[in-house]
Amino acid sequence: MARIVHHNDQSVREGYIRNGGKEVKLFTSPLKDFQCNNRIVMAQRKHLVDFLRGRIIGRLECGRTHTGRLRVTTSNEDRYLAVTAKRNRRSTASDLSHQLSSATGTTVSRQTVYRRLGNIGLYARRHVRCVPLTATHCRLRLTWSSEHALWTPQEWSCVMFSDVSRFSL
Repeated sequence: MARIVHHNDQSVREGYIRNGGKEVKLFTSPLKDFQCNNRIVMAQRKHLVDFLRGRIIGRLECGRTHTGRLRVTTSNEDRYLAVTAKRNRRSTASDLSHQLSSATGTTVSRQTVYRRLGNIGLYARRHVRCVPLTATHCRLRLTWSSEHALWTPQEWSCVMFSDVSRFSL
């Protein structure tokens, strides 16, 4: 954002402005041919070439404010996609595309559905198949195994083993 500082013409020609009672040096060289209208913009701006400026004005005059391809879906259809995706979390982009087509008659690709849902923060995730072990879990398991390493087969016969736990080492 450009910062606009009010000043008088003489201070700019000398390369200084007054900021709260202090003189702040603006430029290293004096500006002799500098014409100003009681303000200076404290940022560099790249100016448009006359040709590009004319093209922009022409687009605005003919009613086209945006360049590129027009959007296939309206904001209401985007909202419908979001609500449908939130209601049925397991639906795919292809499923949502077919549902939108049957509900509104608008045919969109699965990639368009994917982009529209991504714009509002909904995207595909893989569910976690197992709980990863933390460093604390690994340390506790190691101490338990070192304590029980010298057990006899008779002591182990009192322990029931199960393979139903789902965790990742």
